Amino acid sequence: MKLLTVTVPCYNSQDYMEKCIQSLLPGGNRVEIIIIDDGSKDNTGKIADEYARKFPDIVRVIHQENGGIYNGRPYEIFTGKIEEDAMFIPKKIKKGVILKVVDSDDTLSPDFPKFLDALAECERQGGVDMVVTNYYYVHSDGDGDRSINYSAVLPENRIFTWEDTKPFRVYQMLTIHSSTFRTEIMRKWEQPLPKHVFYEDNLMIYQTIPYVRKMYYLNADLYRYWTGRPDQSVQSAALAKRHADQILVTERCFTTCHLDDITEPRLKRYMKHDLFMMLGIAILTTRLNKSAETDAELKKMWETCMAYDPKWANYFRKRTPLLFVSVPGRVGQEFAGSFYRFANNVVRFN
Repeated sequence: MKLLTVTVPCYNSQDYMEKCIQSLLPGGNRVEIIIIDDGSKDNTGKIADEYARKFPDIVRVIHQENGGIYNGRPYEIFTGKIEEDAMFIPKKIKKGVILKVVDSDDTLSPDFPKFLDALAECERQGGVDMVVTNYYYVHSDGDGDRSINYSAVLPENRIFTWEDTKPFRVYQMLTIHSSTFRTEIMRKWEQPLPKHVFYEDNLMIYQTIPYVRKMYYLNADLYRYWTGRPDQSVQSAALAKRHADQILVTERCFTTCHLDDITEPRLKRYMKHDLFMMLGIAILTTRLNKSAETDAELKKMWETCMAYDPKWANYFRKRTPLLFVSVPGRVGQEFAGSFYRFANNVVRFN
C-alpha cells in the first residue's frame, strides 16, 4: 500500500504542470500521483500520459470531460473525483493511507521526503488524522514571498490533540495547502461538495476538521503556492467576480454543523475562527464587486445563517471588522476596499 496519494487537478496546465509533477517525484514508490486531466484543450493530457509511461509504478492519469465552467477548476477534480456520480472522495483512490491535493500551478518543496518520513513515523505510532505543514507564498515578481507558519499555535514533532493547540492568529487558517488528511476520514462527509464552484476547498476542509482527533505538525515550508498570474482565483478581480461562490461555500460551511454540537472546546474555538474568517472573506469579496445587488446578496446570506443558527449568526455579525464591512452601500464598499489592500500588504496573497 502506498503511504501517500497526491491528486493533481489539471486544466490547460501545459505551461506549468511539469514543474509541479517534478516536485512530487522525489517521493518515489512511497507516493501515488494521480494526474486528473479535466478535459484540457492543450497538451496537458499528452504530458500527463508521458509521465505515466515513464513512471508506471508512481503516476496514474485520469482523463475526463471538463466538469466545470470556471476556467477548469471544478470541485470534481479538486477532490480527486473520478466518476460522474462520486461526489465524495472516490473509493478508487485507496492506495494512499494519506491524501493530499496539489494544484498543477503549485509545487512541493525539497522538504517533501522529510514530510514523507514524518508520515511514516506517524504510521508507526498508530497514525494520525491530519498532518499540518507551513505553506509559502511565492510571487512571480520575486517580491514579498512569505511563509504562513503554525509554530506559535501547534506543538512540533509529536502527535497531539486539539487540547494541545493554542488560539490561531487571524491570518492562520488550516487550508488545503497546509493540511494533509487521512483518506478514511475524508470519506465521512455527510454533505457533498457543490458542483462547478470555486473556493470549495474551504468547505472540504471545514467539514473534515470535526473528524480530526490526532494531529502532527512538521515545521517546514512544504507547499509552495505560486501567485501573481492574472487568471488566478485569488486576484482581486476574480474574487469580486466570483463572490457568489464565496457566499455559497460560506453558507454551506455555516450550515454543516451547529457549533454548540462540538464538545471539544479547542476544536470549537478553531471552527469559530474558521467561520469568522470565511464570513469576512465572503463579505469582503462581495463588497469588492460594487454591484447594485451586493446588499441583497449579503442580506440573504445572513438570513440563511440566522435560519440555521441565530445565536452564532448574531455573534459573528456583531464582530469587528465584520460589522464594518457589512455596512450597506458605498461606505461598506470603501471600507472593504481599504481592508483588502491592508490584508494583501500584510500577507501578499496575490
